[in-house]
Amino acid sequence: MNKIAITMSHLIFNKGDVLCTEGEKSSNLFILSSGAVKLSKLTSEGKEQIVHILKEGEFFGESNLFEDNPISNFSATVLEKTTICIMSKENFDEVLAKNPSISLKIINQLSKRLVEAENIAINLATNDIHSRIANMILDFSEKYGVKSNEGVIIKLPVNREGMGNYCGITRETISRKLPMFEEIGAIKLKGNKTLIVKDFDKIKEFTY
Repeated sequence: MNKIAITMSHLIFNKGDVLCTEGEKSSNLFILSSGAVKLSKLTSEGKEQIVHILKEGEFFGESNLFEDNPISNFSATVLEKTTICIMSKENFDEVLAKNPSISLKIINQLSKRLVEAENIAINLATNDIHSRIANMILDFSEKYGVKSNEGVIIKLPVNREGMGNYCGITRETISRKLPMFEEIGAIKLKGNKTLIVKDFDKIKEFTY
């Protein structure tokens, strides 16, 4: 990261800014210095499906750097005020020539992303609504959870509509089902932006 950072421009984006659009040409690598970005695709019905939510230290657009005419296969939208380092394909080629091991690290990250995407696809295709929500909670707790005396506190990276898009269900369904998890003692809701996991075993009962 230090070797790459000196060749990059640093820009600040606000919530709602679109960094790239699915189907359009995109030849940059984006590294998040702070904030959060969602990567999404449109389904055949024209609905948004969130495939990844990235946070500080994570990056995207890496696959674009290995193609001659790169086309983005997702849209990237800023979720909150975010500082991003942007690197062009030309700059990346120069860095890669001097530091070939970087390519192995990027390939490793691509492999992890592929596994995550496959898990989301399986979750949407085979699981019922409760299982989808349970898997989302477990995923968010792993990525964003902070342990406390109350349980694992999750500062939710998206609103109810975004959670619905992550699970492939409507915002109304998410709003109805989350209180059910709270009633059984699995979670505790604090407003619309915070969720506390109280009992992982109860959540896992809904996964399969």
